[in-house]
Amino acid sequence: MPCDRILIAYDGSENAKRAIEYAGRFLDAQRAVVLTAWEPLVRQAARLSGLSGVVQPEWVPDEELEDVAYLDARTTNAEGLLLAELAGLNAEARTAECATTIWNAIVDCADELDADLIVAGTRGATGIRALWHSSVADAVLKHCHRPVLLVPPGKPS
Repeated sequence: MPCDRILIAYDGSENAKRAIEYAGRFLDAQRAVVLTAWEPLVRQAARLSGLSGVVQPEWVPDEELEDVAYLDARTTNAEGLLLAELAGLNAEARTAECATTIWNAIVDCADELDADLIVAGTRGATGIRALWHSSVADAVLKHCHRPVLLVPPGKPS
């Protein structure tokens, strides 16, 4: 029985590409939404300067110019859409500006769409490495009240 909607989190990584491949191979969905979440460049700069402890002067981007991070997200999302279509999914593209975290943007979008399933790739980090680098996929799994299909990375060659 096909599900109505799946949401595929896509960031352009090899693991996200693999997740799309497996979604096309194993899932029968009437609609697949390929989501690329992005953070505005000014917010990235503020977060990084805050981590460094250096106070940065307030910077407001020119409203006439599109945010480079948004342009990059659209390009990445178009690639994901093409991969989803090639995988046989009835896909549509979507980007989401994250106000807090990438995982939160994914969960919020899934709620807005009333997605039946969220699909995401994982980095497969374990041990100390997993403790130092938080996983978006892990946070989605912990904070979402929907089924989640996590596709791990393939075996190294």
